[in-house]
Amino acid sequence: MMTLRAYWLAPLLALMLSACALTPPTGLRPVTGFDINRYLGSWYEIARLDHSFERDMQAVSATYVAQPNGSVNVINRGYDTRRQGWKEALGRAWLIGDRGTASLKVSFFGPFYGAYHVIALDPDYRWSLVTGSDRDYLWILAREAHLPDAVRDDLIARAKAMGFATERLIWVDHTLSYSPQPGR
Repeated sequence: MMTLRAYWLAPLLALMLSACALTPPTGLRPVTGFDINRYLGSWYEIARLDHSFERDMQAVSATYVAQPNGSVNVINRGYDTRRQGWKEALGRAWLIGDRGTASLKVSFFGPFYGAYHVIALDPDYRWSLVTGSDRDYLWILAREAHLPDAVRDDLIARAKAMGFATERLIWVDHTLSYSPQPGR
C-alpha cells in the first residue's frame, strides 16, 4: 500500500510544482483590463535578462497569432551571433485565470509550460514589461525596434523599483533584419 501511495504522490507533487511555476514573482501583479486581441501581432525585444535559450541572440522578435481554439501561436525569431544564422522557435500560449489578466502559460516543448506575465503595459499597447515566474526573467518589448530614451528610462526605473537587476539587462541590436531562407 505504501508503494501505491508513493506512486500517486509523485505525479501530484509534480503537478503542484508546475502550477507554482506559473505564478508571477512575489509582490508583482499582472496587468488587468488586458485585451489579448490588442496584444497580438509583432513585438521587438528591446532588452532582456540573460538566459541560455537566448544567449548570443540579437534582432529578436516575437509574433503572437490567435488560434480558433483560444490559444495563441508564438513565433520567436532571432539572429544567433555565435552560429551566424537565424533561429526560430515555435510555441503556443494560453491565458491562465481571468481573460482580462495578462498572465499566460507558454510552451515551446510539449507539455512543459513557462510563465508569461505582462506587468506593465502602455495604454496603446506600444510597449510592455514581461516577466516569468521569478525576477530572473524580464523582457522589455515594443512594437517598434527602438524606444524613445524617455520611455526606455521610465521602463528601467519601473523594473528596478519592482526588484529586477536592471544593471544586467542586455540591449538587443536590431540592425539586422530577418530574411527567411528560400522555400519558407
